[in-house]
Amino acid sequence: MPGYSEFYFNVNHGYLEGLVRGFKGGILKNADYVNLAQCETLEDLKLHLQTTDYGNFLANETGPLTVSIIDDKLKAKLLTEFTYFRNHAFEPLSTFLNYITYSYMIDNVILLITGTLHQHPVEELALKCHPLGRFEQLEAVGIALNPAELFNAILVDTPLAAFFQDCLSENDLDEINIEIMRNKLYKSYLEAFYTFCKKLGGTTANIMCPLLEFEADRRSFIITINSFGTELSKEDRQKLYPTCGKLYPEGLLLLANAEDYEQVKGVAEYYGEYRVCFEGIGGGTGEKTLEDAFFEQEVRMNVLAFNNQFHFGVFYAYVKLKEQESRNIVWIAECISQRHRTKINNYIPIF
Repeated sequence: MPGYSEFYFNVNHGYLEGLVRGFKGGILKNADYVNLAQCETLEDLKLHLQTTDYGNFLANETGPLTVSIIDDKLKAKLLTEFTYFRNHAFEPLSTFLNYITYSYMIDNVILLITGTLHQHPVEELALKCHPLGRFEQLEAVGIALNPAELFNAILVDTPLAAFFQDCLSENDLDEINIEIMRNKLYKSYLEAFYTFCKKLGGTTANIMCPLLEFEADRRSFIITINSFGTELSKEDRQKLYPTCGKLYPEGLLLLANAEDYEQVKGVAEYYGEYRVCFEGIGGGTGEKTLEDAFFEQEVRMNVLAFNNQFHFGVFYAYVKLKEQESRNIVWIAECISQRHRTKINNYIPIF
């Protein structure tokens, strides 16, 4: 017999949970990808996508179809669905949905800072920002000269303000400091999101905490591997690791002291779910990368999130699965556009 909280869940959130489960049914199946991979042109791709839940989402494109147009339309469709969820959500679901957008906001802020550093026009950069991470003050980000100015003049009134506290010590905004800032922002964001899900408790915590633990640990592995051969010290590297993952604390200490890729792989050996990700990784071109292995594991975890009811994790899982679906479609479209069909099957199927 379901508990009282589960009956109560449906009063405020049952409609949206049912809706997101319906949307999940429209995610492309393996057979769809096989058909997409056989397309000869982007127009063929468009015609096949019309037979799926994407329908006529490219119908208004009268000019020549490009990969960037397809990518923009995929993001716009996800934004429309997500905005509907958020506009009809009650607390605490509305706050949960806001947390999902914060990672995109962080990426947009870093994109604008990096682009401005290379003298790219802000208007041009704004078009490249992910629509899920847009906020009012976004385009003003490019005028900041250092993290303190960025925070005090622009971000103090945005949802990212709480995550910026640890970044204000960075000096000038150069390539290395910007990347350190990104990782510190993500660390603060993931830890805050994890704490929020823990407080929600119940099935939401049971589903979301492992998903966020995986995301935190993935970032720790990638930060470590990317830091080899750079000026980043072991102490500074350790400060960038999110502390809400399964690696905390012993695994993070081992990663902080790792000297090369083999030692990182050795740390993963202690954790079953990460050992799998490091196995079968090839060094040659066209072989599976570590990033691909992490994406595959993430897809598996997000699909399993739908096996339980009465929780918010399905919204997070749906956005992540749609994100992977978009990457798959864009990858296939790129291969078709560049007539580089040998790698066209290097996508990550979801179902």
